[in-house]
Amino acid sequence: MRYWWVNQNQTFRQETDGGYLWSPKRKANGHRNPFYEFMREVAPGDLIFSFASTRIPAIGVARSHSYSSPKPAEFGSAGPNWSDIGWRIDVWFRLLDVAIRPANHMDRISPFLPELYSPLSATGQGYQSVYLTCLPPRLALTLIDLIGQEARDIGRLIADRQDDPLRDVAVGLAEWEEHERDAVIADKDIDDTQRSAVILARRGQGRFKESVMGIEEKCRITGVNRIEHLRASHIKPWRECQSYEERLDGENGFLMTPTIDHLFDRGFISVEDRGKLIVSPVAHESSMNRMGIDVNTLPIVGNFTEGQRKYLEYHRDRVFLESKLRR
Repeated sequence: MRYWWVNQNQTFRQETDGGYLWSPKRKANGHRNPFYEFMREVAPGDLIFSFASTRIPAIGVARSHSYSSPKPAEFGSAGPNWSDIGWRIDVWFRLLDVAIRPANHMDRISPFLPELYSPLSATGQGYQSVYLTCLPPRLALTLIDLIGQEARDIGRLIADRQDDPLRDVAVGLAEWEEHERDAVIADKDIDDTQRSAVILARRGQGRFKESVMGIEEKCRITGVNRIEHLRASHIKPWRECQSYEERLDGENGFLMTPTIDHLFDRGFISVEDRGKLIVSPVAHESSMNRMGIDVNTLPIVGNFTEGQRKYLEYHRDRVFLESKLRR
């Protein structure tokens, strides 16, 4: 389990009511932001301290890894320069009866503040530039001790549910895909044949699968070549494609078995341009092994077309769950 601090001055009510964290993927100028990149490292069961209006009014427990999701409509005018698609993490929040003010306890907190990516100044003021940052365990345990019994109860809850298989829920992902599907159905600018092809492409079937089969012959990772056991998996996810052409482009796809498709779609695995499979540091190792991926002997999965490499760059940059700051 890891510990996180989230600065929610603008979005505390929306995020705690909705049960999630959300951040852009990049700054407005397109550059990386370490406090957005940290979203890619959170894992189910991690503990999250909410900071808003100079206090810690809530504690959360991550229920999912991060995944791409549109900016929540309920944010309204908050973050007017934020991008439309960002990172989301599903979170169970508990509002605290005792909302401590860190500035009142800096004699205990200051010794454990990290030198890099600290959430607080030496006087206990929160940094406006910080959204999400990782806390050293000793700092987190000090905060738990200051908050008291409520925080200790939440810690015990996490310990009791470490093997809960239902936490990685990705609620927003399903909602987004349904919204995009409904938009396709309602689009009067395309004919019924193309509409059907675009919707089937969402499930890796139909015309899209036929186009992918013109390039791919088998699952590059498992070697399965029986087409009835394979689906056409989008490299740039269907939900994130900017046009129907991208959603139907055969170069935007691989043939994959369902479990590998899941891992690839959620960003637990990706592929380098030279063909080496890469695994996210947040992936559950024993589960990966059971699904046919030995994290200690990662394979080279072949060469790619120029179009596939273009889409793979997007996948590594915008879908794969790894903070490039830690390379």
